Amino acid sequence: MDDNRLWQTKLLARLHDPAEKALVLLRDPAGHEGGTSRALQRLLGIEQIAGETLPADSTHDSHTLIFEQGVSRSMYEVVKRADWLAAAADRPQWPMGEITVSTKRGQTRTLKVADWAQVNWAKRPVLIHPLTGTEYDLGRLGGLSDTDFHDIKSRSLAHFARLIARAPDGVDWRKSLLAIWRFGSELQEQEDFGKLGALWRLLPADTRVPDHSIWDHLDLVSAFGGAAAADPDGETALLALSIGPVQPFIRAARSTSDLWAGSHLLARLAWEAMRPVCETLGPDAILFPRLRGVPQVDLWLRTECGLDASLFEDCDWTRGGTDSNPLFSAALPNRFVALVPRARVADLASTVEQSVRGWLDSLGKRVVDRLLDAVGLANGSEQYCHQQMRDQLHGFPEVHWAAVPFSLIRARNPDRQTDLDTSRLSDAIAPFFGVAPGEDSGFLQSPAWRVLQREACWADGTTFFAPNPGVLYPAVYDLAERVLAAAKAVRPFGQSEQRGWRCSLTGETEWLTTDPEQLETSYRRQTDTLWARVARGTRVARARPSWAKPGEHLGALPAIKRLWPTLFAEEVREAVGGDLQRFVVSTHTMALAHQIDQWLAHGGQVASGWSEALKTHQPEAVALPRRLVSRYQRQNPEGLADAKRLVGLLEIADGLRLEDEKEAQRLKDLVEDSLSSWRKPGERVKAETYYALLLMDGDRMGAWLSGETVSGEGVSYRQSFHPDIRAGFDRHATGNRLIEDYGRQTRALSPNRHLAISGALNDFALTLVRHVVEVEHLGRVIYAGGDDVLAMLPVGDLLPAMQRLRWAYSGHDPSHRSGDRDGLVLSQGFALLDKRLLRLMGEKATASCGAVIAHHQAPLGAVLRELRAAEQQAKTRGGRDAFSLTLLKRSGGIRQFTAKWGEPLQVLSDLRAFLGAEGVSRRAVYNSLAWLKDLPDPQDDGTMLERMLAYQLARQTRSKALAAHHDVPGLARRLTALTLGESEKRLEWLANVLGVAEFLARETRNTDND
Repeated sequence: MDDNRLWQTKLLARLHDPAEKALVLLRDPAGHEGGTSRALQRLLGIEQIAGETLPADSTHDSHTLIFEQGVSRSMYEVVKRADWLAAAADRPQWPMGEITVSTKRGQTRTLKVADWAQVNWAKRPVLIHPLTGTEYDLGRLGGLSDTDFHDIKSRSLAHFARLIARAPDGVDWRKSLLAIWRFGSELQEQEDFGKLGALWRLLPADTRVPDHSIWDHLDLVSAFGGAAAADPDGETALLALSIGPVQPFIRAARSTSDLWAGSHLLARLAWEAMRPVCETLGPDAILFPRLRGVPQVDLWLRTECGLDASLFEDCDWTRGGTDSNPLFSAALPNRFVALVPRARVADLASTVEQSVRGWLDSLGKRVVDRLLDAVGLANGSEQYCHQQMRDQLHGFPEVHWAAVPFSLIRARNPDRQTDLDTSRLSDAIAPFFGVAPGEDSGFLQSPAWRVLQREACWADGTTFFAPNPGVLYPAVYDLAERVLAAAKAVRPFGQSEQRGWRCSLTGETEWLTTDPEQLETSYRRQTDTLWARVARGTRVARARPSWAKPGEHLGALPAIKRLWPTLFAEEVREAVGGDLQRFVVSTHTMALAHQIDQWLAHGGQVASGWSEALKTHQPEAVALPRRLVSRYQRQNPEGLADAKRLVGLLEIADGLRLEDEKEAQRLKDLVEDSLSSWRKPGERVKAETYYALLLMDGDRMGAWLSGETVSGEGVSYRQSFHPDIRAGFDRHATGNRLIEDYGRQTRALSPNRHLAISGALNDFALTLVRHVVEVEHLGRVIYAGGDDVLAMLPVGDLLPAMQRLRWAYSGHDPSHRSGDRDGLVLSQGFALLDKRLLRLMGEKATASCGAVIAHHQAPLGAVLRELRAAEQQAKTRGGRDAFSLTLLKRSGGIRQFTAKWGEPLQVLSDLRAFLGAEGVSRRAVYNSLAWLKDLPDPQDDGTMLERMLAYQLARQTRSKALAAHHDVPGLARRLTALTLGESEKRLEWLANVLGVAEFLARETRNTDND
C-alpha cells in the first residue's frame, strides 16, 4: 500500500479525539469533537462530513472525519472500526438512548449516552488505578472547575500544531505521526495548560471509566487502524515474539561491567527486533512494552526518523557525560506483543529475525576489527577470528513468534456485527486445554465471557452493551501466548563443532584467535595470542584491561559483551555529543562509598605522603557513585579528584601484597590515615571491605499480563466506574440480572491493562530505580529492565534501599514520609517526582528481593549464584512479597534469613541501630547467640524468650538510659513476635537476624571473626 495512506490513516485515528476531551466534556457547547480535533483536521486538510452518523447498533460517539486530499471513505471506515474495536477491548460499554436530530438530509436517528451516565470530570476529577481500582481524587487539590476550557483548547492546538512536520509538498505524514505519538502527552514548561503539566499524561479517555488515559486509547486506535490499513483485506493479527536465551547470556560475567553489558546488550537486541515493526507500522503498533519515552527509541526517532532535535531538549538522555545517562539503562524486555496486518505476519517475523541477527553479526565484525586494531594486527583482510565470530554467532539469538488473527472471530449475520461466531477461535484454543473441538475453553469458558457475549438491554429495551470482536482480546492474547510457548518448546537445535581450547569465561566455544593452531595448546602456555596481547599491550599499543585481563581468552559472545561498554559509549557520543564515557563502579569503590562520603563531607584532607604516592604509583581515577559526584563536584572538586584516586591506591596495594608487602601496607595506611583525618586524634578507621548486591523481581508478572486475579479480588466493571456513575448504574440495573452480573464481574484482560503495566514498569525502571539507588542512596544500578533490578550498594544503604525500592515498585509508601526525601512521593499506586505524575503497578503488586553482602574480593560468579539463590528463597520460602538476605563472610561463615517486607526489615534496622550505638558492647549478640544454642524452639507464647532476650541485650549497654532510648524491651518483644511467626527452625531464624544485625552494625567489616 501507499505509505502516505498508512500514516494518514494512523494520524486520522490519533486525532479522532482531542487530548483535552476530559476537560471540555459537558462544558464546551461545541462538544469535544468541535474543538482541537476539528482545528487540527483543518490544519492538516481534514474536514467533517455533515450528516454522517455511525450505525444504529454502535454504542460510541460519531467521529465523522475524512481527508480532503483525495482520501477515500474507506479510510474513514477503517478508523471508525478501529475506534469501535479499541473501545470494546478497553472499557465497559455504556447505556445509550435514542434521539432524533435534524440535518440537511432530513431527520436521522442516532444514539446518545444516557443523562445519568455522563460526568463533568473537571468538576469532580477522579482517576482510578486500572490494576487495583484505587481512587485518586484530584478534587482534594481543589478540583479543575476553574480551568478555562477555551484557554486549554487554544494551548492544546498550539502544542499539537508545533508537532506537525512539513514536507516540500505539504505535510510529512510519517514524521507528524511520530512526533504527535511521542510528544503529544508531554508539555514544555511554557505550555503548562493551567498548571496541568503533571496531569496531562494521565487525562482519561473516558470520564465515566477514568482508569486509562486518552493516550492509551489513541495508541490503540492508531494500532488497530494502521494494521488494518496495511492489510489487503483490512484484517488484523496479534503478534507475540520473543528472543533468547536470556539468563545464560546475562549470567556469564566476571565483573560488574560484564553484568551491565549482558543485560544492556540483550535490551539492545530486543530493540533491534522491535525496530522493523516500528519502521513499518509505527511504534504505537507495539502494545507491550510501551515504547514512548524509552531513550533508545528516542534516539532512533531523532537520528533515523529525522524528528526535530529541539523536541528532545528536555529529555534526560540528551544530557549527562557518564553512564547515569538513561541511554545506559537496559530498559526493554526480550519480548513484545504487537498489532500487525494479518497478511504480513510471516514477512514481518522474518524481517525481525534477519534484523536482529544481522545487527549482531555486524557488531561481531566490529568487535574483531577493534581487537585486531588494538594489538596492531589489523591489515584489512579476513582473518580466522572473523570466521570464528560468524560461526559462533550463527543462530543467535533464537527468535520465536506466534500470531493469531482477529478474523477467527466473525459475525454470524453481516448486518449485525455484534452477533459473534467464536467457533473457529474455540477450535484453535481447544488443543491447548485438552478439550474436544467445538467445546469452549480458556476465556471462552470464563464468567467474564458468559456475561459479555450477550447483548444486554435495559427494561425499556434500549441497548446497554453489545459485544464486538474487540471484547475477545483476552482470548486472542491467551492463544498467542500458548502458541508462542509451544514454539519455544520445539525449538530446533543446531550443533556447532568446537575442537580447540575453550573460552575461559563460558567454556562453551573456542576462544578467538588469528592462528587456529594456537587452539591446540592451552592458552596458559602461550604469550603471543590475540588475547594475551590485548591484556598486556604491545610496543605499539597500550594494554586494554577492560577488554581482557591476564589469562582471559574469550569466545564470540563474551568478547562482544566485554567490548560493548566501549562501543556503545562511542555510539552515544557520536549521536548525543560531548565526551560521554562508560564508567563502572568497582566492588571495592562501592565498599568504601560511605567512608568516602564522610571524608568529603569533612573537607577531604589527605594524609602526609599523598603527593609522593600519586607520583610514584600513578593510580587511575576510578568511577564514584553518582550521589557522591553530584554532591561534591562543586563544593569540593579537589577532594573529589583525590577520592577518585584513593580507591586506585588501595587496588595497587592489593596487587603489591605478594611482591612488596611493606609498600603495600604503606599505601593502605596512607589511605586509612586520609579517611581518618577528620576524626578525633587516635581514632583511626579501617577501610571497609564489604559491599552489597541486590536483585529484585516483580511477583507473578505472567499472571499480571494474562489478566489473572492477583493479590485478592480483581477490579470489577462497576469498580472501574467514576463514583458519580455507580449510584445511577445500581439504580438502573436493579432487577436486571444480566446487567447486575456485568457490574460485579472482574474486568477481562484488555490492551489497556498491557499498556498500563508496560507504562508502570517503564517509569519504575527508567526513573524511580535510578532515583532510589543513585539519588537517595550511594548505590549504582547495574540494570533495571521492567520489573527486574540489579543494583550494587554500600552495606550501610542496603536495608533502606531494599524497602524503598519495594514501595516504589507498587507506588505506595505506608510510612507517608517519602515526600521528605529528595522530592519523591509514593501514594495509592502513583508517584510524584520532579513535577511528573507517574502511574505504577499499584498496591496489590508485590515484588521479592534477594540480597548478598560479600567481600569485594570474593569471586563475582560465586556471589551472583548466592544472589539468585537468595531471590528464589524469597519467592519460595518467603512466599513472595518477601526478601532474603545472605551474608557471605570472608572467613567462610554464611548467615541467611528470609522474611516478609515491612516489620521484619524495620526490626532488623532498629536492631542494627541499637547494636551500632556508642556504649553497646560488641559482645551483645555473641552472648545472646551463646545461650540460644542450648534452647529448644519456643512453643509457648514466647514470654520466656522475650525476657531473656531483653535481659541479654540490656546488660550489654553502658547505661539504662541507653537501653531505654532504643526501647530494648520493645525491641525484644518485636523480635520474639517475629520469631514465633516462623513455622520452623525459629531459633535458627532468630540467630541469623541477630548475626546479620551485628555485622551490619559494625562501622567497618574488614575483620569478620565471630
